[in-house]
Amino acid sequence: MFRRQTGPVLHTERLLLRLPRNSDYAAWANIRHEGHDFLAPWEPARADDYAARRSFLNRVYWAERSAKAKTAMPFMITKRSTDRLLGALTLDNIRQGASMAATVGYWIGPEFARQGYMREALDAVVHYAFSELDLSRVEAACLPENKASRGLLEQAGFKYEGVAQSYLQIAGRWRTHVLYANLRGDRRGKTSAGQGINAE
Repeated sequence: MFRRQTGPVLHTERLLLRLPRNSDYAAWANIRHEGHDFLAPWEPARADDYAARRSFLNRVYWAERSAKAKTAMPFMITKRSTDRLLGALTLDNIRQGASMAATVGYWIGPEFARQGYMREALDAVVHYAFSELDLSRVEAACLPENKASRGLLEQAGFKYEGVAQSYLQIAGRWRTHVLYANLRGDRRGKTSAGQGINAE
């Protein structure tokens, strides 16, 4: 049965970003399994049932509720030409009111890394955050030695803001992270986020 797409859908030149679906489970489980060694050094330790179908379906339900409430926007990144799943990017902890900010986190399968896909997805989500959610600030954090992630953030217009001691547990240890932010109307330098991007 055809199910109407819920939540925002972002289109870029090569990608389509949308909320996760129950039918994504097999592709998601495969890419997470195949990419375990590539992703594990940069991510928090996962619960034993993280890759179980029931856990994934619970996250799909959470994604729909969060998007409706505009507290988080968990996007699956798919290739437009093939609908193949490449990774995911979540705009999380969305705060309105005086803060008008959110945090972004992302991962991509090793087969698709370093091909500009995540830069394209990140630009789309930052543009969406500023133009559709009316946020003023998008934040990100990564391990200091994660040169690929730091390079991605800097290319996407994020600026280094400092260090957070013992910020997240990675592989069972509290790790210090470097902090970045992209500001709407940033006077610290021009950002190209949003060029050639459309949102539904």
